[in-house]
Amino acid sequence: MSSSTRRRRYLRTAIGLAAVLVLSVVGAGAWFYHRLDSNITTFDAGGVATERPPAPVPASPGAQVPVNILLLGSDTRDDGNNSLGGGDEGVGNSDTAILVHVYADHKHAVGVSIPRDTLVTIPSCKLANGSWSKPRTDQMFNSAFSLGELAKGNPACTQNTVENLTGLRVDHTVVVDFKGAAAMTDAIGGVDACVPNDVNEYGIQLKKGMQKLSGKSAVDYLRTRHGIGDNSDIGRMKRQQAFLSSMIKKVQSQGFSLPTLLPLADAATKSLTVDEGLGTAMKLVDFARSLEDIKLSDVTFVTAPWRFAGERVRLVQPDADALWKLLREDRTLDGQGTAGTGAATAAAASASASPSAGPGTNAPLTAEQAGAPVTVVNGVGTAGLAGSGAETLKGRGFQNVTLGANNPGKQRTEVSYDPTLKTTADQVAALFPGARTVEEPGSGAITVTLGADYRAAGTQLNSVTAPSPTATAPSGIPTGIAENTRGADTDPCADLTFGS
Repeated sequence: MSSSTRRRRYLRTAIGLAAVLVLSVVGAGAWFYHRLDSNITTFDAGGVATERPPAPVPASPGAQVPVNILLLGSDTRDDGNNSLGGGDEGVGNSDTAILVHVYADHKHAVGVSIPRDTLVTIPSCKLANGSWSKPRTDQMFNSAFSLGELAKGNPACTQNTVENLTGLRVDHTVVVDFKGAAAMTDAIGGVDACVPNDVNEYGIQLKKGMQKLSGKSAVDYLRTRHGIGDNSDIGRMKRQQAFLSSMIKKVQSQGFSLPTLLPLADAATKSLTVDEGLGTAMKLVDFARSLEDIKLSDVTFVTAPWRFAGERVRLVQPDADALWKLLREDRTLDGQGTAGTGAATAAAASASASPSAGPGTNAPLTAEQAGAPVTVVNGVGTAGLAGSGAETLKGRGFQNVTLGANNPGKQRTEVSYDPTLKTTADQVAALFPGARTVEEPGSGAITVTLGADYRAAGTQLNSVTAPSPTATAPSGIPTGIAENTRGADTDPCADLTFGS
């Protein structure tokens, strides 16, 4: 056999082995993706509201647009989750809700935590029997997930509620249960987390200090609120934000390669429920890799501006509306634009005032509405109450606001209005969640009587000082936003024990 013949045979053999190797890898990859696809559960897109905020418009042809992802943590005990969460099996609530806004440049992101006890309007939602519920006001935010008692919860209803609340279009919704959270932390070899103090409550045992958590211990850390700080959900959200920051850091350190993402996807998809837009493994992996340019230092977490209202929580206005507006316009929390944000995107987002929240509750005021006579009455007697309410209205753009005589003894805030001012009264009532609206024919005006369910900014609420709804931090960020903000690269042990 000649040397040239041997070389040709070796070459053919090498090429043949390479081809087999490539085909084997491709075949294994196809099999793996098929396995992941079979893991994924999607929720019915038919439950998403038909009237929604509009999708953002690219700043220029082919440009990227902002993306909003709603992350929900389900506390259901079904399907083996009771071994991690304890308690009886059954449909749970969503005790963790973070709306992640990825800016148009896909290099910056902000995650907004919405307190589970926030009193909101839950719009019409599809039920298990195919019918639609009636809108409900003054409901706890996390109850939207359990509306209709669907076996896997009702993520579409929570998505509708978030869109109704914020005026932002939610592009994707992802629900993770206890098993999913445990599996994902195992898949990446644990997450560094800071436990502020020893915990031994309700079967949860954690030791104080920095430690690597995975599996059940990670779930315990994410869900515990007893034995740390004041046992509140606010403190728990701070720890969840810090934990997610550490998790992002860990994944980024390992790289967005398929060897990293596929095992993580395998673990996650077994316990994920997602919208149909993320309903395949390829879509999930492609979406994850589209975010690989976001640095940890360019991720910010913020808790929606809040105040206690008895045992519940209400959003502080106008700070909360200012937050939603910044995100609709794809601007950072200090009001700046990011590279890739254009006038077309901002204009479209600004116009996306929550269409299902009622007649223009987030829409810009018309000149007629801004000049409508509004009187604010102190219905409790707390000093400065009416003034605080008046400042809230002025911050929204109402110009003809006056203070009326005190009328103590009111338990619930009331907005009375002349029927000719109905649309404007809806705008006013939106600033005072839970307010009762009453028609008063012939009055020719709108009167807001602040009840015991409303507290002036700066007064003590369960020993917690609510931020002033009109004050701003030196950076120009409204105080209600600035005081609830946390950088993803912040020291993981900083500011974790709210209320202690």
